[in-house]
Amino acid sequence: MTQPATPASALPHKVRIWDLPTRLFHWLLAACIVALVITAKMGGNAMNWHLILGQVVLALLVFRILWGMVGGYWSRFGSFIPSPAALGRYVRGASTTQDRAGHNPLGALSVIAMLIILIAQIASGLLSDDEIAFSGPLTRFVSGDLISQATNYHAHWGQYLIYGLVALHLLAVIGYSLKGDKLVPAMVTGDKLLDGPVPSARDTMGTRVLAAVLAVVASGISWWVHQLGQGAAF
Repeated sequence: MTQPATPASALPHKVRIWDLPTRLFHWLLAACIVALVITAKMGGNAMNWHLILGQVVLALLVFRILWGMVGGYWSRFGSFIPSPAALGRYVRGASTTQDRAGHNPLGALSVIAMLIILIAQIASGLLSDDEIAFSGPLTRFVSGDLISQATNYHAHWGQYLIYGLVALHLLAVIGYSLKGDKLVPAMVTGDKLLDGPVPSARDTMGTRVLAAVLAVVASGISWWVHQLGQGAAF
């Protein structure tokens, strides 16, 4: 007996969600965060690498802000920052494919929180002074009280907030994977299998060249910031 054909609308749709620049940013940032934690705990000469890694993370964050304005559809802030309606649908279990194709609403909020906390950590590093070997490049522009507050935040609250957000991120990835939503493969290949059609992210040679130009600009900004002073305490 001939089996009835599966309706086209019921077939999974393979969609490019994460463009290559976004995927590279994600994995480079993850590697840098791990390396920053290790070098901070080691101290001593490892702090030289801590400083260099801090410069790299600053460049990555500047790039991500720029890419959030001109990057692939699902990488743009305007596309993945959830509306109150989308957040409400997700909480009620009534979200649409569009709502969760990229970052789901709660995931998007966690990404925004992570970017804000990382920016705060980098900014506090630029203003920190360990009174031993390193002084942030922006310390000469601010008061001693602000330097003390920035140093305390950077060494304590800032890093603990990052630990907490990273732990939540990993738990969420594991939880969604157990439910069948394979987030890690999607961040490797860029593609997702979805139950409905959604806009595809542009991931062409042209967009990659644009990303490379923005990466150079971001690196230049990071280098310039670090030239404002002698050494830094990331």
